[in-house]
Amino acid sequence: MSDAIVRLSKLTLSYGKTIAVPDLDLDIMEGELIALLGPSGCGKTTTMRAIAGLLTPTSGTVEINGRDVTRIAANKRGIGLVFQSYALFPHLSAFENVAFGLRLKRMPEAEIKSRTDAGIATVGLSGFEARKPAEMSGGQQQRLALARSLVMEPKVLLLDEPLSNLDARLRLEMRTELQRVQKETGVTMVFVTHDQAEALALADRIVLMKDGKIEQLGTPSELYAEPATAFAAEFMGFENIFRVEGDSLVSKSGRLQLTYEADAPMLGWRPSGVPVGSGPHNGRVLASSFAGGHREYVLDSALGQIKADAPIETAEVQIGETVPFDLPKATARRLAA
Repeated sequence: MSDAIVRLSKLTLSYGKTIAVPDLDLDIMEGELIALLGPSGCGKTTTMRAIAGLLTPTSGTVEINGRDVTRIAANKRGIGLVFQSYALFPHLSAFENVAFGLRLKRMPEAEIKSRTDAGIATVGLSGFEARKPAEMSGGQQQRLALARSLVMEPKVLLLDEPLSNLDARLRLEMRTELQRVQKETGVTMVFVTHDQAEALALADRIVLMKDGKIEQLGTPSELYAEPATAFAAEFMGFENIFRVEGDSLVSKSGRLQLTYEADAPMLGWRPSGVPVGSGPHNGRVLASSFAGGHREYVLDSALGQIKADAPIETAEVQIGETVPFDLPKATARRLAA
């Protein structure tokens, strides 16, 4: 990564009188794969639409490759788009779908064939050139949409929830495919997702958004291990988050006294950080689920519901039984309020 290829400065985006994204600053570096992550309505798709030129900002600027494109049409920005719906032409072959944009640019036929063949090969679809989209799987259609954008040699490739229409197995395959294509071509990719596992697996950096603002920005390992706020922690899998008042943890459901000094306004634990079978607290098992290498429990405690994971090798605790558990300081994440 080197210089910023996309720079958003004081960007405000609105729908009518409703401000969706207020005063956003973000640099996207050349050659990186960056994820805009967050729940529905957080502003991630709106931000992507502004980069693409599909939404005119209320104020602020969008720069691409050092050029102010805030008022420049979408088709003149050098941006590639891969939509959630793929938006393939059903009556055209795979080859013609990929070649379509090149034909609009009136390129010589030999160059169209060369670039289209190369694009199809890049996404692993050689041999499928004559097939129509309906004759291809969801994963193949997704790769075809990717090839169609790549042959246009965009400065930046934007992907809107690109894997959401695929089943679990194909999503895993396409994660690998996207990473491979991005590393081989060096194209800057910005993808929108609400799936934290997808963002963690794919991105060089993650922009976690809430209410149109950046809640936290960092590498996947930083967001996973060091969420800064309760919102970031919850989004990254800390399912047990409680306020600290004096020497106790407090929730809407109750209070639990700690055996150590918290030294933070809030503490959070992943289920994997909550030992079951030993500890100073007790909870009644409300739910128990087999999850492969571990068992997932929901415990009813003085603090309310606690989610905990236990290794599959340990003795199973039955629903309705009371079991000791701990909320150790060693596995707690200190959080801002």
